Amino acid sequence: MKKELQDLPIDKKVEKAKEVILEAINIYGIDNASVAWTGGKDSTVVLWLVKQVCDEHGFDLPQCMLIDEGDVFDEIDKFVEKWTKKWSLTVTRMHNKDVSKQADGKLGEKVEVAKLNEMNRKEIKRLGYKGKYFPYEPESFVGNHLMKTVMIHKYLFDHKVKAFIEGIRWDEQDARADETYFSKREKSEYNPEHMRIFPILHFKEKHIWEAIHAYKIPYVDLYKKGYRSLGARVTTEKADDKPAWEQDFDKTTERAGRRQDKEGVMKRLRDLGYM
Repeated sequence: MKKELQDLPIDKKVEKAKEVILEAINIYGIDNASVAWTGGKDSTVVLWLVKQVCDEHGFDLPQCMLIDEGDVFDEIDKFVEKWTKKWSLTVTRMHNKDVSKQADGKLGEKVEVAKLNEMNRKEIKRLGYKGKYFPYEPESFVGNHLMKTVMIHKYLFDHKVKAFIEGIRWDEQDARADETYFSKREKSEYNPEHMRIFPILHFKEKHIWEAIHAYKIPYVDLYKKGYRSLGARVTTEKADDKPAWEQDFDKTTERAGRRQDKEGVMKRLRDLGYM
């Protein structure tokens, strides 16, 4: 079934993704749904798909959440600002100020665990981290958890989200290869009960670009410069000088330009609640 879905022509891929989104909206309602938007290509395609479904069925757009891990590309900030206005979006930007203020926002600066608030100290304990300090690095194991996953959970709790719509794909990362379109998350001390919705699981990287060009979906100019996957600014490198869609998808990996210690523990990060 997975291969059949991945082999669908682009219009059928889009149709399938919209079916998943519509089903989620019908089950949980617009007011209880939210779209995770990073400004990257996959999440922007998902947001565009959600907008299409809402326009076609007369729904308001759901709320959006954007994670600010403390090292966002300026190009992404400008892109998000532009399309937030054009599409009249409601976007909540989540940033763990309790962590970043100790480092004064400077990457690599030491953060003292004992000086963090109770929520962050409990989360560090949950990681099994024993150190008294850790560097302020949003793509590290501790940094990624506190700056991203913890903020996701806080957002879900605060906004009472029941359906969290995300832009991940089967082919993107081994830890995501077995996901399903509807993936339930059980309630815990750290995580509210909710459903993760993954409408574009059946897209491959090349299909994302096929959809972007076919349907004129906006994207950040960084992809024209050779970036294929966008993470934190200082730990993300472009893969080539060619535009992302002109690169050899078969001989190079999409996330090769991302910090690899995070990639190596992606399963563990996802078990903790990461996207």
